[in-house]
Amino acid sequence: MFTNKLKSLWAEGKPVINGWLSIGNAFTAEIMAAQGYDAVTIDIQHGALDYSSVLPMFQAMRGSGVVPMARVPWREPGIIMKSLDAGAMGIICPMINTGAEAAEFVSYMRYPPHGQRSFGPTRAAFAYGGYSTAANDEVLAFAMIETQAGLDNLEEITATPGLDGIYIGPADLTLGTQNGRLAPAFDREEPEMIEMIRHIQSVCHKNGLKAALHCGTPDYAARAIGWGFDMTTVAGDSRLLASAAQSSVAAWRKLTARDAASPSASGGY
Repeated sequence: MFTNKLKSLWAEGKPVINGWLSIGNAFTAEIMAAQGYDAVTIDIQHGALDYSSVLPMFQAMRGSGVVPMARVPWREPGIIMKSLDAGAMGIICPMINTGAEAAEFVSYMRYPPHGQRSFGPTRAAFAYGGYSTAANDEVLAFAMIETQAGLDNLEEITATPGLDGIYIGPADLTLGTQNGRLAPAFDREEPEMIEMIRHIQSVCHKNGLKAALHCGTPDYAARAIGWGFDMTTVAGDSRLLASAAQSSVAAWRKLTARDAASPSASGGY
């Protein structure tokens, strides 16, 4: 039976760094998983992928020893259970607005008598050398607080039995609470957003839950760890690829003294 390495790290008082996958490609997943992350999450909700990509991505990550997780598209039992059966050790569920919704989500994560998960760990049984109802104690259930309703019901959500943590996506949290006053983005600097983010973290710890934050840069992620967050996600495959490519192209143009316009753009040969 497998054990969840994140739980061991937290028991030792260590924070967790999580990677993020939005590109539906097993090779990309394999590369990201080999870079030293503690966990890597496949974004089924907004990523350019579907379940036919998810399974080989989990398989590609196996050799690295990272904890594989998934953000599902919605609070829907089919995709939650199927992701767990594929080998996910943690599920991040978006748009949890009430304690009842949190309890429903948790029920899809746990086998009876603690939930209503159906037994059929097709890949997980092979990937982990066996799989039993003891998985109830190892898989992680993270609810996302992204709306004013979710914020208003934070106490009852975080009091949900079986919920392991709250995952904050700052972009949707901003959209869901600021009525269009602020543009969606990571690494918020507005005092009201920082206060909100830190309040969520504080309530999580008061109720024995882990707090996780999606960040755009390592500096902000480290700052969040200093606030008391237990897990931070730093960018993701698509953003890292774009950033590295942009930096490489900019360096080439600077070193060769060539600006953005090509010589032929002026019309001469």
